[in-house]
Amino acid sequence: MTSIGAHSGMVDWNLAVATATRLVRPGPEVSRDEARAVVAELRRHAKVSEEHVRGFTRMATDEIHDTPVLVVDRPGWVRANVAGFREILKPLLEKMQERRGDGAGNAVLGAVGGKVTGVELGMLLSFLSSRVLGQYETFAPATRELPAGANGGGRLLLVAPNIVHVERELDVEPHDFRLWVTLHEETHRTQFTAVPWLRDHLEGEIQSFLAETDVDPMTVLERVREAAQTLAGGRPEAEEDDGGRSLVELVQTPAQREVLGRLTAVMSLLEGHADFVMDGVGPEVVPSVGEIREKFQQRRAKGASRLDMALRKLLGLDAKLRQYRDGERFVRAVVDECGMDGFNRVWTSPNTLPTKSEIAKPADWIARVHRKPES
Repeated sequence: MTSIGAHSGMVDWNLAVATATRLVRPGPEVSRDEARAVVAELRRHAKVSEEHVRGFTRMATDEIHDTPVLVVDRPGWVRANVAGFREILKPLLEKMQERRGDGAGNAVLGAVGGKVTGVELGMLLSFLSSRVLGQYETFAPATRELPAGANGGGRLLLVAPNIVHVERELDVEPHDFRLWVTLHEETHRTQFTAVPWLRDHLEGEIQSFLAETDVDPMTVLERVREAAQTLAGGRPEAEEDDGGRSLVELVQTPAQREVLGRLTAVMSLLEGHADFVMDGVGPEVVPSVGEIREKFQQRRAKGASRLDMALRKLLGLDAKLRQYRDGERFVRAVVDECGMDGFNRVWTSPNTLPTKSEIAKPADWIARVHRKPES
């Protein structure tokens, strides 16, 4: 296994990867030939989706973009994400390390704590690795020099076993479902390659959020431990006796709440836009899109086991589901009122992004961004 840097005090990242890889659930049973065919088809769909998405959204760009498409299994998803997690969380972990102190005793406790946290983080990653269908990994670390004018820094991940698992569970046409999923993920790739400032803006907001964190390290580690114990079946009642707090909610300060509001609005926009596009393109290229969407929505609404719901709450995943719904409503309302070109003014600058309240009230965004200047 390629090293992603030794354990950095608070978290033994390599141990997290090893733990997740060991615990990850096996994917659906497929023959070697079928697996090869699925991978090849997903790669073809990713290529085809680019043209469909750019044509529908009118977000074409003249810039070179070098964002690879990786079709991965569940351990591959874990390995692909941990390096990005480590990079984006580095300021927070350094701050927590400073608060803990650098004495000899703390150093020993830190090494032990890093391994414990690595194991527990690995347990959470193994849980998540079986649920992600695809992902545009915005903060993937650069692995090579990009050509002049390139707009890189990300990569598209498609998790083949999870896609096959869901298409079988929903009993939908596999070729249609695979294309439908890639349309969603390709929309995310288009968002970040066609809007050059978006990645840096989002990273800046995340770092502002982390910089404002003022919480005892042991408190955060305890929340990770609770999530891991819930996953292991030790605390299935977690959503009741912890007040329903997620890890994100725990570390909020007043300053963070402002940043989190902006981040929530951006993520709602990105996820809702991707849902809107995948359904908008769908009728042209995915004959069974209506059936797929209906069954997929039922699957989302139904949820999973009580244990799964507890983990969703603890990790804040229930908020992500709301982002899909609220963001899609915002995008649809603006496109209905202003057309696609009018909606695309949202990508002009950070100032034209919707606020959290505007996501809920699209008319307020329209009034602010499309208002006529006073004569």
